Amino acid sequence: MKKIYHLGSCSTCKRILKELEPLDGVALQEIKTEPITADQLEAMKNRAGSYENLFSRRAMLFRQKELHKKKLTENDYKNLILEHYTFLKRPVILLEDKIFIGNSKKVVNAAKGILHS
Repeated sequence: MKKIYHLGSCSTCKRILKELEPLDGVALQEIKTEPITADQLEAMKNRAGSYENLFSRRAMLFRQKELHKKKLTENDYKNLILEHYTFLKRPVILLEDKIFIGNSKKVVNAAKGILHS
């Protein structure tokens, strides 16, 4: 399976999608208009090792909800990601049995290498 979870209004996601082209055979899911399901999140967690690895602390809601002052559990991370798309670190790129999370150059280059090998 080749799939990319992204946010269409995010300029970083747009740049990364353009950098990864061509995207033949890759399903794109825009997480604001097509929210991720509990099953999809569970599948991501199984590859990522934890919900925390999928969680974005850069989300504006993270500070607004004062989550930085709390000790969050795995269940908290899961529920927050399902509650609002902004808590998913993005993009999330699934390529066969591998997962690439976030927008660091290293992550994007590794995904690009596998996608176009």
